[in-house]
Amino acid sequence: MERNHPALVTYNGRAFDLPVIALRSLHHGLQLPWYYQDTNVRHRYSEDGHIDLCDWLADHGATRSGSLDALARLIGLPGKLGVDGSQVAGMHANGQLEQIENYCLADVAQTALLFLRFRLLQGVLDRDGYRRVAAAITRTLEADPRLASLMAAIDADRLLDAA
Repeated sequence: MERNHPALVTYNGRAFDLPVIALRSLHHGLQLPWYYQDTNVRHRYSEDGHIDLCDWLADHGATRSGSLDALARLIGLPGKLGVDGSQVAGMHANGQLEQIENYCLADVAQTALLFLRFRLLQGVLDRDGYRRVAAAITRTLEADPRLASLMAAIDADRLLDAA
């Protein structure tokens, strides 16, 4: 399966999210053919099916990886906003599904912006292209009321001023 772009972008998805999805699928007797048939999704040194930003930013294990929270703050994003992954099971047990949804959505938004900054780092985007796309993405995210607290906490000058 040939692609000219990643099908999936995650932060630590190779070590956490995808194995959890695979094990839950196994538990429930669900098929997950894209995960097993497209080997690029699991091949850590290829961008063809999956870019795990945690792997790439830690040089595939050559150095310790930072957390999404720390790397988000490094580029002007707020990182975790009062909830982290260790609290999700308890929140689920308490029926706080909307809070879990908002937590996950904030992670997705910050992963998208971190991916964009990674593309600048790689030289795939130039500074002007990065600023243009980052500004467009932040405008789109600002329109979603579920992301109001996230967007209010962004240091837009640091996020957009990639110099």
